[in-house]
Amino acid sequence: MKQLVLGILLFCCQLLFAQQGQDASYVPEHYTKKEVYIPMRDGTKLFTAIYEPKDKTKPYPIMMIRTPYSVAPYGADKFRPVIGPSLEFAKDGYIFVYQDVRGKYKSEGLFVANRPYIKHKKKGDIDETTDTYDSIDWLMKHIRSNKKVGIWGVSSPGFYASMALIDAHPNLTAVSPQAPVTDWFMGDDRHHNGAFMLMGSFSFLSSFGKMRDSVGTTHPGGFYAYNTTDGYDFYLKSGPLKNFNEKYLHGKSVLWKEMMDNPDYNSYWQERSYTGYLEKVKPHVLVVGGWFDQEDLYGPLKTYEALAKSGKNKLNFIMGPWYHGSWTRGDGRNLGNLNFEAPVNEFYRSQMELAFFKKHLKGEEAKALAPVSVFVTGANEWNYLPQWPSKDMQPQALYLQANQGLSFEKPQATQEQYASYTADPNKPVPYTAEKTLMRGFQYMYEDQVFASRRPDVLVFESEVLTEDVKIMGNIQANLFISTTGTDADYIVKLIDVHPYEKDAPLSDCQCLVRGEVMRAKYRNSFSKPEPLTPNQVTNITFDMQDAAHVFKKGHKIMVQVQSSWFPLVDRNPQKFVNIYQANEEDFEVHQHRIYLDKQHPSHILLPIVKNNEY
Repeated sequence: MKQLVLGILLFCCQLLFAQQGQDASYVPEHYTKKEVYIPMRDGTKLFTAIYEPKDKTKPYPIMMIRTPYSVAPYGADKFRPVIGPSLEFAKDGYIFVYQDVRGKYKSEGLFVANRPYIKHKKKGDIDETTDTYDSIDWLMKHIRSNKKVGIWGVSSPGFYASMALIDAHPNLTAVSPQAPVTDWFMGDDRHHNGAFMLMGSFSFLSSFGKMRDSVGTTHPGGFYAYNTTDGYDFYLKSGPLKNFNEKYLHGKSVLWKEMMDNPDYNSYWQERSYTGYLEKVKPHVLVVGGWFDQEDLYGPLKTYEALAKSGKNKLNFIMGPWYHGSWTRGDGRNLGNLNFEAPVNEFYRSQMELAFFKKHLKGEEAKALAPVSVFVTGANEWNYLPQWPSKDMQPQALYLQANQGLSFEKPQATQEQYASYTADPNKPVPYTAEKTLMRGFQYMYEDQVFASRRPDVLVFESEVLTEDVKIMGNIQANLFISTTGTDADYIVKLIDVHPYEKDAPLSDCQCLVRGEVMRAKYRNSFSKPEPLTPNQVTNITFDMQDAAHVFKKGHKIMVQVQSSWFPLVDRNPQKFVNIYQANEEDFEVHQHRIYLDKQHPSHILLPIVKNNEY
């Protein structure tokens, strides 16, 4: 169990190690390695491992990654099995630079998670932009290269890649933030729309949130004494959130405490969101994400949006059929029972990612990369666009109907109509049918039949589709609700219902396309929560993030509405309180109504594309 948990905690680091089909001897045979300490402007030294080609007949560009997850293995005679984003890069020839960020592993200084950017710096002020600048400046002076630098990173290293774009060093030519941590309150893997992502946060922060005892190579270790394989049971019996620190973390996770101390979208969170500073960006940028990313689907979408709004014309955007970081390894033909009918990962690595860096760091271009490349699930095809969302996209409301149906026709009933359910936070709706201790990623496309059979889940289903319905863009939920309580969560799930086909892998599957949660007290402001008025009809709208999917002819569209998604999301007491300080007695059973009439037409706003030719 301990090995399993620590393995998951080090997932992002492992992405760089565990590629299939790699030649383990290639790197030591073709590269030399040295380890240095690079001084920052405040005197702090950052540990850096540098891999250089043995072939010295020409200068090479530099590929750099800055990470909080360790640049192991340590020692000049110990080599990473894969260097660069993929082994293809090593074979193409680059100088690879790995750096422990400030305060992690062998680097000096104090670690600050998602360290805020300082816009108006005084002498000696540091942030991730200055550490990146100072590191590149040192490399330009001490390492023979062609004077062009690229930076990449997945997840937290993706955050550091994004920060490199701000006040960028003049020799930084190309940057690829991949699944970048972007806003831990609004949509990345700590919160979604203000709701705390319990399962992933507890397992991750029990380790990542610890302050280290000393500079070194030792991983701090996380909590592993679950004494069960049933995550639902473990988290439910653990009780309110305030119990977790006392029972399990014992005050050792600084980041967990910071989460608990900042329940609303205050300056702590706002200062850690960098998208507002992505203006006048000079390097070329490749933003990458996955439609099934269980951690950072939000990050690439909002990073691309911010760069596109700033008028950036040196921008490429790729969204593929991937979970968190899965594009870095394997061939990508399948994801569970989903068959994408082609080696999408290999195609991405060779024809997209490598092509991007070769063009901007080496001046080599075989085939132009489209401004936007999105894989359309359901249709299993790449679409190449000038922008995202598609210029042909038209938002269209899909209305929840009183007969448990779904229709693009607005309800016409003038009399009040609604569907109702009772939600008990002590018997929450599970997020998966599986008995699992770790969050995993399978729930992102899992068959939702287990939820549709519960009385506390509302199910709305369309007629059999007579033509394909293609969506490409942002999905918005628009609910008219009332509750007997003073707070609630509302989870909306958009589902592709496959027809029955004997022996087909997805026969009768209620396959999740997109699901999202909204904490109702933040309906008007994420910074200033407000209680719900019991039994008063209230409009709640929220971002369900983006999708590119085709609901095929012969399928149905389903929408499910519920008020818990446990233990993926923490339990809402359904009472207006600070949930991080809630007591057992604060958790209350309440009734919920979703309104379905002409005056209160609850609906999902879908980004419909009529033109399927690209």
